[in-house]
Amino acid sequence: MLQIDQRPIITDLNPLSAISESYRTLRTNLQYAEADRPLQLLMVTSANPKEGKTTTINNLAVAYAQTEKTVLLVDADLRKPTAHVSFRLSNRCGLTDVLSGRASASEAAQTTHIDNLHVMPSGSIPPNPSELLGSRRMDQLLEELRGIYDIVLIDTPPVLAVSDAQIMSTRCDGVLLVVNARSVKKQQAIKARDALQFVQARIVGVALNQTAVRESSAYYTYVQE
Repeated sequence: MLQIDQRPIITDLNPLSAISESYRTLRTNLQYAEADRPLQLLMVTSANPKEGKTTTINNLAVAYAQTEKTVLLVDADLRKPTAHVSFRLSNRCGLTDVLSGRASASEAAQTTHIDNLHVMPSGSIPPNPSELLGSRRMDQLLEELRGIYDIVLIDTPPVLAVSDAQIMSTRCDGVLLVVNARSVKKQQAIKARDALQFVQARIVGVALNQTAVRESSAYYTYVQE
């Protein structure tokens, strides 16, 4: 049975907390990572499962939306999607429906209870995730989304699990790599970085999870490459 971890989105539930402030700091650092190359399409991934990439992208999406920017979170983890669970949305129509021509982007993107934040869930899990993500239709969709939203955040499977993250990384303006400092081995983090660099992905930073105790065990910081 597939079990999905439903962690609270702290930037929504408690925006004045220290952890929420760390997400806002991460957002600000990403915004100014390279002023001449804005991050409109940002992919968030990790080396391995359970490093906090989905928690990070959910909270980062809320943090961006709180600045009055129009934000879309795309669940491109077509193997273990969770965005519809996190934001309590239907998954009947989503990314796979757009890529297969069964729905338009506007039909698949759903409003949330958070102002300025839309979510495009995965849709039904396909037999060929890598092929869909690497398709011409995916390229067309991303260009379409550029014209609609100020920022598009894309959640993908872990880098070392399947090739999906590498495929998507070449289509984005930047990649944020989430690393759990307590569980991931240094060699695994380096291997994930090397895999992304091999396809010439633009790694704009690393979000270090579980690095210090400040209100709880999850603290996020930003390290520019």
